[in-house]
Amino acid sequence: MTNQSTCAHELAQADVRSVIHPHTVIGAPTEPLIFDRGDGAMLWDVTGRSYIDGTCGLWQCPVGHGRMELAAVAAGQIAKLEFYSSFGDYSNEPSIRLAERLLRLAPGGIERVFFTNGGSEGNETAIKLARLAHHHAGHPERTVILARTGGYHGMGAGSLSATGIDRLRAGYGPLMPGVEFLGKPHELEHGANATDLLVDELEKRIAAIGADKIAAFVGEPALGVGGMVPPPADYWPRVQEVLRRNDILLVVDETVTAFGRTGHWFASEHYRIEPDMIVTAKGITSGYIPMGAVLIGRRVLDLADGVQFLHGFTYNGHPVGAAVALANIDILEREGLLDRATKVGERLLRALRPLEELSHVREVRGVGLMLGVELDRDASAVQSGARTDGVIVRAAGTTIVLSPPLVITEEQVDELARVLIKHIRAVGETSP
Repeated sequence: MTNQSTCAHELAQADVRSVIHPHTVIGAPTEPLIFDRGDGAMLWDVTGRSYIDGTCGLWQCPVGHGRMELAAVAAGQIAKLEFYSSFGDYSNEPSIRLAERLLRLAPGGIERVFFTNGGSEGNETAIKLARLAHHHAGHPERTVILARTGGYHGMGAGSLSATGIDRLRAGYGPLMPGVEFLGKPHELEHGANATDLLVDELEKRIAAIGADKIAAFVGEPALGVGGMVPPPADYWPRVQEVLRRNDILLVVDETVTAFGRTGHWFASEHYRIEPDMIVTAKGITSGYIPMGAVLIGRRVLDLADGVQFLHGFTYNGHPVGAAVALANIDILEREGLLDRATKVGERLLRALRPLEELSHVREVRGVGLMLGVELDRDASAVQSGARTDGVIVRAAGTTIVLSPPLVITEEQVDELARVLIKHIRAVGETSP
C-alpha cells in the first residue's frame, strides 16, 4: 500500500470502530467513503479520487463546495463574537441583519423570524407554535396536525410524527398523537384528476375530524426525500383555499426547496402558496454552518399575540451561522444562481427524459434543479454503480433523487446524466 492508501484504510477502520452513522445497521458497520475536500460541484476522497456531487450531500449546498469567502466570513465572526445566547432579550447583529434579509425575500404576509439549527427543529417549532397559538386564542381543542404520505419533516418527536414514510417511523412508537395523513400529491399514483381526488379527501377528512379540532396542515411544496415529487399545478392553490375556509394554519416545509433549488428564493412563489409559516434550513448557509429559521406570518402572530413562547434551542440565532447565511445569500444573488437552477435543471431533465422509454422506469420528473427518476424496483444498485464511476447520487427507495449544487457546470451535468443513464439501463437487464 502507498502511504496515502494506508492512511485512508486506517481512517476507515477507525470510523468502523468508533462511529454510528445515520441510516446504518448497528453492529454491522462497513468501511465509509471518506471525503477530504470539495470545490464547486466536485468532491475528492482521501485517496485523491474525484466525484461529481449529484446530491449536495443532503440538498444543502446551492453555492457549491469550497467557497473561501464563506470560510473567511465564518472566521471573522468567530474572532469577533463566536456565540452568545439569544434567549430572552439577548441578540447579536448578524442574526438581526439576517432576519431583515429573510423578511425581504419571503412571500407576502411573513413578518417575523424564529431561528433554529435545522429542519427537524424548524418543524418541531412550527408544530408547537401552531398548537400554542390556537390554545392562546381560546381554542385548546385545535391540536390535530394534517400531514401527507411520503412527506418528510425530520427526525424529532414531533417532526417524525408528521413524516409519512413508514420505514423511517418503524420501531419508534408511540409517536406524538394527533397526526392525520392524507394522500401523496402525485399524478402517477392518482391519475390526471389527482387534485380533485386529493382535495375531496382533504375536505372529507376535515369534516370527519372537525375543523375546530385541527391546528395546521404541514407539507413540502414538492416532496423531497419521499421521491422528489412535484405536485399537480393546481394542487396548492386549491388545498390552500380549503384550509383558509376552515381556519387551519398552513406550514410549508421548505427545508429542501428554499434558496434557489426550484429557481426561486422560496418554492412557495413557484406554487402560488401563501404560507402561515415557512420552515427552512440547509441552503440558508449552503451547509457551511448548521442554521435554520421558521418564518412566521400575520395570522399566527395575531393568534399568539401576548403569549410567552417557552421554546428554544441553545444555538438559536447563532452569530456565525447568521453571518455565513448573509454572505451565502449574497453569492446566490451576485452569481444569478436562481436563474441558473432553472436553466441547468432543464438541461438535466432533457437528458434524462428518454429514460421513460425503458420498461423499468416509471417516471422522470423535476422542478428547478431537483429531479427524480422512479424505477419499478429498488434503486440502490444505481446509486452504488454510479459511485464506482465517480458520480454521487441518492437512492430513496425506488427513486434516484438528484439535487446537485446550483454551480454545477454543463459538462458536469452531461457527465452525471451519462453515468446515471448507463446504470439505470444496467439494472433493467436484471430481474426486479
